[in-house]
Amino acid sequence: MPSGRHKSRTLRKVFVKTPGGKTKIHYKKKKPAKAICASCRKPLAGVARERPKKMKNMAKTKKRPERAFGGVLCSACSRKELKKKARSI
Repeated sequence: MPSGRHKSRTLRKVFVKTPGGKTKIHYKKKKPAKAICASCRKPLAGVARERPKKMKNMAKTKKRPERAFGGVLCSACSRKELKKKARSI
């Protein structure tokens, strides 16, 4: 029987096989929601979806795309924004 703190659905169950061949349940926190585009609200590609502790230890290049507005706008919206800026000059 799980203890009280494990009965809620805030934690996810992870089934881990031990060296002895038994299967144990580990309780881990859920991953955060996907990052979304600031203008069209579409989920962003290439942006990591991890907890803050793991994000802190990750390389900067693994956290978001290496382009203008990377991690804020999707590729289509960033393309539109760059065109708009280029035309206004």
